[in-house]
Amino acid sequence: MGDKKHTKIIIEGVTEEGQTFRPADWAERMSGSLSTFRNRRIIYSPLLQPAMKNGNKCMIVDDNMKDTHPDLYKEIMEFAQKNQLKVDKEEDPE
Repeated sequence: MGDKKHTKIIIEGVTEEGQTFRPADWAERMSGSLSTFRNRRIIYSPLLQPAMKNGNKCMIVDDNMKDTHPDLYKEIMEFAQKNQLKVDKEEDPE
């Protein structure tokens, strides 16, 4: 037990200049890296999943990916930085 916070990183599909990032399905493509298929349906991992925020496509990255999938985590964070996407962190108590 303790005060450990669970952190999720939200990468929003908007550049720091306010431009919508293209292609429009970027979040689904990247989230597919950890997805599986069941009954012909895609199941996104809780560690990496597409979402919407303020009407914009986003990707939610669980901070635990640093430990479980370090190379993919690094690649995603470099992608966000290279494309100057908005990145926010949210903390939830565990």
